[in-house]
Amino acid sequence: MNTKYSSPDVSPKSETVLVTGAAGFIGYFVSLALLERGINVIGVDNLNDYYPVALKQARLERLTTHDGFSFHCHDISDHVGLLALTGVRDVDVVIHLAAQAGVRYSLENPFAYAASNLIGHLSVLEFVRHAPKRPLLVYASSSSVYGANTKVPFSESDPVNSPVSLYAATKRADELMSESYARLYDMRQVGLRFFTVYGPWGRPDMAYWSFTEKILAGEPIKVFNHGQLERDFTYVDDVVSGVVAAALQPMRPIGDVPHRIYNIGNNTPVQLLRFIEILEQAIGKTAQMQFEPMQPGDVHSTYADISAITADYGFSPSTPLEIGIPIFVDWLRAYKGSRL
Repeated sequence: MNTKYSSPDVSPKSETVLVTGAAGFIGYFVSLALLERGINVIGVDNLNDYYPVALKQARLERLTTHDGFSFHCHDISDHVGLLALTGVRDVDVVIHLAAQAGVRYSLENPFAYAASNLIGHLSVLEFVRHAPKRPLLVYASSSSVYGANTKVPFSESDPVNSPVSLYAATKRADELMSESYARLYDMRQVGLRFFTVYGPWGRPDMAYWSFTEKILAGEPIKVFNHGQLERDFTYVDDVVSGVVAAALQPMRPIGDVPHRIYNIGNNTPVQLLRFIEILEQAIGKTAQMQFEPMQPGDVHSTYADISAITADYGFSPSTPLEIGIPIFVDWLRAYKGSRL
């Protein structure tokens, strides 16, 4: 798969980029995009077992074929250990993607989110603050911060004071910590609110993956809120193009505080039942649907206003669900088949 990781007017300005969460879904593709541009990447990941470690190791194996890639298995919440990692002190840009993901899992294991998303983010902030080159920090936030908002599309200027999950609360806390560090220490930072990222090499806990496996196996899928949900599904290639642009182009600060937050989505929400139809068409089988009530922590709709990131970085998603889902299904069949 070719990753559309940049637009022609993006020129690399960094020799070395630190990518936290490099063995994760988005981290893998961001690292690959940078390496293919001739940029050295230092990857950091703790390889936790939230989902099968074998998938993370498989991503890493593909990255290690590149001469410009080096890797440290390390938990970013261990700040002293982070500072001691070989080569990290001299990076030009930090792309911070490491986090404990999953809305529903935050209901079961809240302390994992405090350690990874709060202490981990603080550790990265302190790292950047004291790094010799004061690198630009590009970090991952989430559309979950919009919580119970009912106005759509979601705009960066909308209030984000009503999180409906601990995961969302930690991501909003990360944004606030970054704002304070930008004000206190003049640290350049770009926060990106991701909207339902999907694609090959993705996360098995996401609906598009679990639904595909169950439909292939002839097992029922749970359809929450009786199908009355919609999501702004964003293909991974499109997301990577925005991340890399934010990392390599000059940032556009507003006023005196060098901290910007952007939505990074497809700008096209899709109804859950339509999403299932697209899956059925790609798989060639009909789903057995088991309708369930709304789950705690879920929201009815996500819909990204991407006008800001389009204006500042030329972000232009180009992969509709009808194209992205068949690519994922083909990849999953090949991935699973190679491991049978």
